[in-house]
Amino acid sequence: MIKIIISLFLLMFSWLNYSQAKNQEIIIQEYATNCALRYNYNYQMSEWQSCLDNGLKKDSTVAYLWQQKAMPYFKARKYEMGMQYISKAVLYNSEEWLPYRAFIKCIFSKTYEEAILDFEECIKKYGNNYVMDHTYSFYIGICYLQLNKFDKAEKVLKEYNDDIFLNRQQLEHPTALFYYGIAKYELKKWDEAIILFDKALKIYPNFSDAKYYKSICMARLGFSSKDSNNLFNEAKEDAKLGFTINEDNTIYEIYPYQVRWNFK
Repeated sequence: MIKIIISLFLLMFSWLNYSQAKNQEIIIQEYATNCALRYNYNYQMSEWQSCLDNGLKKDSTVAYLWQQKAMPYFKARKYEMGMQYISKAVLYNSEEWLPYRAFIKCIFSKTYEEAILDFEECIKKYGNNYVMDHTYSFYIGICYLQLNKFDKAEKVLKEYNDDIFLNRQQLEHPTALFYYGIAKYELKKWDEAIILFDKALKIYPNFSDAKYYKSICMARLGFSSKDSNNLFNEAKEDAKLGFTINEDNTIYEIYPYQVRWNFK
């Protein structure tokens, strides 16, 4: 009898979850897809937000609507405004939106200690999965670079690059190699940094930031000024043509160690 009651309870719980999910899909369709997305949040922010607010009046637990409220504010560099909304999304669907919030803290709002805590929680709960094309540990490595914890950054970024090479069909990533090289650069391991920058340049030959830091390493190691200056000038010309860190979100934010050139 007890087993039957438990089975019925589980069946009812499953049905309630399914029913809630279907209702939320309908709300998302009506107030996000068919309403907010009709507007351009760059110059119709109030209309965008109004659509989402009306959806949240129907069900305030729809995490996706909270994330959609947050996203335009991050792109407008209104980080505190966005963070209050993305934290609501995390509250209602941590697995989906905690990695996103951690990414925002790392790349957008630049609150690196907080980002590390979020990413560590992600790894603990869900494993070292991916957000925005890289693992959680990759972003932890970037945070360590920004906090001047270069030894920790070197270790984490080495593990990430080793994992890509050994376990993911040897598909090395130029950005991953670049940041691993940066860790070496900051630790004054300039010869090792050059090896990593060269690996990145083999994949992405016009990678201006890799050329820039490689030219500095060459100068520090006593290469001829002609060779290091030539590479520096190559970096500048590549940068003029837009060849820089090619992560999707560089259109919104300068990434750590991304070189800002003055072409005047």
